[in-house]
Amino acid sequence: MTELLTAAAADPLLLTLRVAALATAFALLLGVGLGWVVARTTLPGRTLLEALCMLPLVLPPTVLGYGLLLLMGRQGPVGAWLRAHFDYSLIFHWHGAVLASTLVALPLVLKAASTALAQVDPELEAAARTLRQSRWGVFLRVTLPLAWPGILAGTLLAFARAMGEFGASLMVAGSIPGQTQTAAMAIYDAVQAGRDELALALSLAVSVLSVAVLLLSNRLLNNQPVRR
Repeated sequence: MTELLTAAAADPLLLTLRVAALATAFALLLGVGLGWVVARTTLPGRTLLEALCMLPLVLPPTVLGYGLLLLMGRQGPVGAWLRAHFDYSLIFHWHGAVLASTLVALPLVLKAASTALAQVDPELEAAARTLRQSRWGVFLRVTLPLAWPGILAGTLLAFARAMGEFGASLMVAGSIPGQTQTAAMAIYDAVQAGRDELALALSLAVSVLSVAVLLLSNRLLNNQPVRR
């Protein structure tokens, strides 16, 4: 287990935490907004929008990765525009892993947010509006705090999912040691190279982190008040 202390193990773990944290933050912002649309509006097509956002849960990771390559690659519409105007590319960059991880984490936040927002008692919101609170003020002071335990539980699940992202990230960011190689990629490469001690150490570290996140998420879900 001494390899856990070396750069070969530390670098992938640190990059995994950085990628997962950024991906979770982006998924949280998008998921709460989309969850509000799904749970609280009558916008035409919102059911289709939700289905499209949930696709990463059921699509093979290679399909998602290939779609990102078509969109963000040098010849893709977004990738070509970024390269022409900013000389920037997500391909074979750890930012590409953040994008892929955000997409696979988003469905978990979206589902948790839409469910939690739907369970907030509308009478409490109506009471807040009688105090001359704006719609945005009611959301920040009443709706979001009441829904937050459920949203946070989904966000923790999203973080765990982002830590384990492999297929789509590998296709978009590659597995470059010290640059784009996350723990999942490092485990795969270590197994292929016969470095079983490194693979085991990384697997244990990721497993311990994931179990801790899942336990905290379950605790939040169990403590969430049920709307009657």
